[in-house]
Amino acid sequence: MTEGSNYDFLFKVVLIGDSGVGKSNLLSRFTRNEFNTDSKSTIGVEFATRSINVDGKTIKAQIWDTAGQERYRAITSAYYRGAVGALLVYDIAKHATYVNVIRWLKELRDHADSNIVIMLVGNKSDLKHLRAVTTEEGKNFSTENSLSFIETSAQDATNVESAFQTILTDIYRIVSNKSLEQAQDPIKPSSETLTVTPSVDNKAAQGGKCC
Repeated sequence: MTEGSNYDFLFKVVLIGDSGVGKSNLLSRFTRNEFNTDSKSTIGVEFATRSINVDGKTIKAQIWDTAGQERYRAITSAYYRGAVGALLVYDIAKHATYVNVIRWLKELRDHADSNIVIMLVGNKSDLKHLRAVTTEEGKNFSTENSLSFIETSAQDATNVESAFQTILTDIYRIVSNKSLEQAQDPIKPSSETLTVTPSVDNKAAQGGKCC
């Protein structure tokens, strides 16, 4: 295979949430294993990629970091299109960012495909002494809104790998279960009624690169 084409599926995943919750550092921790304490606010949209292995398939994740500031929301809304996954991020030490999750979830559901896989992420779990949102609150909100949930720390890398691995595995299993309905595959999607219909680049089927 040529350089850059050695993957079986490419999934677009967006990071959304208020400015300052740590979206950019979650992206850099997962894709480059880096953390920048002086991280500047993202202007518009940035993205990075990383490939992982799921069930013997190479999954290339194209992860988009959307700016959280209000003035950039009109720009970022266009980037929800084609996304098959979203990490909805709040800061466990800032309750207002958790309150705003409701607004972000509405925006996501207004602009993204209705079958997008969504994970709620309580970031900055290392700030235990400043915690303003309990783990139970996050779990309850996730259950009520049919989201998966995890708490992470981009600073000390806690659960960052796990968060991305989980959402990418969920997306892959939903897609593969849908496309291989006739195959004797025991793997079932984690969300029983969910199917994914956005544009997914299946290299094996299409032979081309996405985006």
